[in-house]
Amino acid sequence: MSVGGRVSFPGAWRWNTRSRWGACRQWGARGTGGAVTAAWPARARCSERDGPRGGTVAVLGRSYDTDDVTNVTPHILGLVGRQLHNQEHHPLWLIKERIKDFFYKSFTNRRGNPLFSVYDALPPVVTLEQNFDSLLVPPGHPSRRRSDSYYVSGRHMLRAHTSAHQRDLVRSGLNAFLVAGDVYRRDAVDSTHYPAFHQLEGVRLFDRHSLFAEVQGSGAEGLRLFESGARTPLKQETHTMEAVKLTEFNLKETLQGLMGYLFGEGVQWRWVDCTFPFTHPSFEMEVLHHGSWLEVLGCGVMEQRILDGAGAADRVGWAFGVGLERLAMVLYGIPDIRLFWSSNEHFLRQFRIDSIHTPIHFQAFSKYPPLVNDVSFWLPPDGYEENDFHELVRSLAGDLVESITLADDYVDKTTGRRSHCYRITYRHMEKTLTQQEVAVLHERVGRAAQTQLGVIGRF
Repeated sequence: MSVGGRVSFPGAWRWNTRSRWGACRQWGARGTGGAVTAAWPARARCSERDGPRGGTVAVLGRSYDTDDVTNVTPHILGLVGRQLHNQEHHPLWLIKERIKDFFYKSFTNRRGNPLFSVYDALPPVVTLEQNFDSLLVPPGHPSRRRSDSYYVSGRHMLRAHTSAHQRDLVRSGLNAFLVAGDVYRRDAVDSTHYPAFHQLEGVRLFDRHSLFAEVQGSGAEGLRLFESGARTPLKQETHTMEAVKLTEFNLKETLQGLMGYLFGEGVQWRWVDCTFPFTHPSFEMEVLHHGSWLEVLGCGVMEQRILDGAGAADRVGWAFGVGLERLAMVLYGIPDIRLFWSSNEHFLRQFRIDSIHTPIHFQAFSKYPPLVNDVSFWLPPDGYEENDFHELVRSLAGDLVESITLADDYVDKTTGRRSHCYRITYRHMEKTLTQQEVAVLHERVGRAAQTQLGVIGRF
């Protein structure tokens, strides 16, 4: 891809265009590593099939009553509890440890101890209130749909982002922390997207003294964090412009330092203006890597209402979220996101290194041939979500599915009926599949699509 193109991976707050968390607009300023311009355990199992009424789902030793909202599948529940980011020498563990190392070395308190505390074993089942309401995600937001998120019940879900723990940790009195963990979202099936991935969240808060401590001059004493004003594209209604600019400066300086630590001091970056429910102003950071601009994280000045509700009304703060898979695929050259879940020794042994900073370039150990099969059907008149079809195929074929692409979108001019043709690529990571094996599986996909999604097959 030429310079100026963008490559999207899952992981940050705006995982991809289907996730609908926020909209972004490119911002003109760029950096090259120089001065900053201040403008900004037990596994899970399911006792019933997907979505039962009156059954139970057991996740990490706790049982949850299922209802009409439940949509977690045995395949997804089988991923809960793997904790790849805590498995020593796993590539996701290496990325997490490198980020921790940056924050530990860069930020210390007066006693020389790390300023940021780290939480990487918080349980992935959260309430809807934690995942959405505590972060000001509105009731009608698309991310709340069953086609976008995994619901254990009408009250509990698998977290869609590590931000679900943000309010509780702030309420506990923390001013600087990192949270790493597995997160879950229903998404497309391809080499860079997977329904379970890993995210690292960072939060830092400032009171008036800590934010303005280094400001000098006759007017420094009169600087304030808050005012009663109007919301603009640059600030929230309760923040002074001075507070916003210094918070934004600290945020961007921190993240530019992190990218330099991970990619090398010569890395080029740029900022993209975004909209998120939980920060304002909000940004995405992109880095130039091998000629392409890559989204690496989402961030922003925390919404004051979140801090007010967490007992931190006297502070302002910033937050960011980054996908560990995203960084590992780019930094280590890993071509397929399914590999992170592999137990293949040819994969894992490449990451057993003495230092977390040792350069690694993944060496493909095999490439078994793909088998491509198409499936076509008429869409139901009462509504259809493409993510539901992707999820259905995953639930039946698991990691044998490499990708699903929409090959044809046809509308019959006479009847007005709409038809989709999907091209499904099957590929085993460790052996050659036969067309006979795939044909049986593919037929199950077609039948299940008719019974579960209400489509009418054209096969």
